[in-house]
Amino acid sequence: MTNTRKRKIKRLIKVLIISMFFWFFIHSVVIVIDGINDELVVADVAVVLGNKVELNGEPSNRLQARLDKVAELYKKGYFNNIIVSGGIGVEGFDEAKVMKDYLTSLGISKDRIIEDSNGYNSFMTARNSRIIMDDLEFQSAMIITQYFHITRTKLAFQKVGIDKVYSAHAEIFQFRDIYSLIREFPAFYKYLVQY
Repeated sequence: MTNTRKRKIKRLIKVLIISMFFWFFIHSVVIVIDGINDELVVADVAVVLGNKVELNGEPSNRLQARLDKVAELYKKGYFNNIIVSGGIGVEGFDEAKVMKDYLTSLGISKDRIIEDSNGYNSFMTARNSRIIMDDLEFQSAMIITQYFHITRTKLAFQKVGIDKVYSAHAEIFQFRDIYSLIREFPAFYKYLVQY
């Protein structure tokens, strides 16, 4: 291989690396902007996505922030029904049940809260929510999760045929959000292609 050809290949690799970095950066900026700009519209139902439950059975800080946001918007009249969606985590707790218990402790009637204990990922939550919404003849949903998770979750809901999807983000920001933002880059494109 000639030196000229080696230089061309190195230059091409450098251009590809720089292009990937800019693609990641722009994508991340779009995710953050989309996530922190709440779409506060009256909806038929809110869907709050699960997260870790602590070993003592209490919601983690992230999960509590999501639930506090749900309670705030419920009390302001943005929706009358709530789907709590999660799975059984490694700690052994049913996230949906813990979420429902927490919301009822804030004064929300348990007959307004629908449990989905099979929401093991964002797509399963979207699919299960679609089934529940069809049964109850709901047309619109407001998803509530962390800001970095909003864009991919909206994509999942649209992929299952829910067209009227709005969003609000939990008001919590942590250092580990950097890791979560990095993870969202491949996860978004996986959802875009796989589902």
